[in-house]
Amino acid sequence: MQATKSHVSKGDTVMIIAGKEKSKTGQILQLLPKKDSVVVSGLNMVKRHLKAKGNEPGGIKEKEAPIHISNVMPFCAKCAKPVRTRRQQLENGEKQRICIKCGSPLQK
Repeated sequence: MQATKSHVSKGDTVMIIAGKEKSKTGQILQLLPKKDSVVVSGLNMVKRHLKAKGNEPGGIKEKEAPIHISNVMPFCAKCAKPVRTRRQQLENGEKQRICIKCGSPLQK
């Protein structure tokens, strides 16, 4: 499986557009390019049963599970909805992503 270029990056605010967490927003904690997935903070929580190891007690812990990258879209704070993006080159040669609808740059 070959990793593809992603429309989102670590630290972006995204909205979930499909699944049980639909219409919720959060920040991307981790990109998993080999699985085409992302981990979003506080969303898609699952329970894991952990065995005690050394000083760490065992028990049931909650953690974020990966979400497929096709189910998330960047969230524009100005439009207050998920949007598609485009890249724009600044005068100093730097590139930034901007919202297609309102033209404002996306913040990380």
